[in-house]
Amino acid sequence: MASPLCVLLLWHGLTAARVFPPEVLVSPQAVLAAFDSLIRTGELARHLGESLQRLLWGFGIGSGSGLLFGLAMALSVTFSRLFDPLFQALRQVPVLAFIPLLILVFGIDEVFKIVIIAKAAFFPTALSTLDGVRGVPKAWFEVARIYRTPLPALVWRVLIPATVPAVLSGVRLSLTRAWLVLVAAELIVADSGIGQMMEMGRQMFRLDVVMVGVIVAGVIGFALDRGFVLLQARMQRWRPPATGAAA
Repeated sequence: MASPLCVLLLWHGLTAARVFPPEVLVSPQAVLAAFDSLIRTGELARHLGESLQRLLWGFGIGSGSGLLFGLAMALSVTFSRLFDPLFQALRQVPVLAFIPLLILVFGIDEVFKIVIIAKAAFFPTALSTLDGVRGVPKAWFEVARIYRTPLPALVWRVLIPATVPAVLSGVRLSLTRAWLVLVAAELIVADSGIGQMMEMGRQMFRLDVVMVGVIVAGVIGFALDRGFVLLQARMQRWRPPATGAAA
């Protein structure tokens, strides 16, 4: 808690000394009052609920499809030859660069927001799955081939345990990117959500509302990341702990 408290004290000192005018840097007390007002009116809960619902759908679709796509790329040479060049090219394009095209195709309704979030979550998951499966020792596949292991058993009993660390790291990155892209998309075009609340505050010169949105977005992003770290540790509890070098 030391660094957030230092930032809060510095913020309070700058506003109390009027280093910047209130129109540029609003005080923590004003932000706290705006936060209380948004909670009492239910506006904050409504915007946050809309954002989290979009995140759930977009992240679920994007990470799920990315997992299947990366697995297909790693297991099928033909599939990899067909789609790897396109995959490598598209993943280099920033997610926000697709917003104008997606608006033309899907409009500004909920489908657009879910698609842009899914796109943000798709590529890190697909890439981590691809690298994770390709990193599995070839000897394991040879043993599975000798014992004529069917594909479902190969995936469930060999690939999943071997690739869990890499895949979970990619999914964690996907979750972070999905949340960042969601807030950015809502800032640009939305009628609800944390980003839209911040944009409306900017248009109405309510910097206290904007700061509430910034703080809430940061806290939610931090909570999502920490929660996934705990889930990641729980899902890998079967792995033996790393041992130090022998004396």
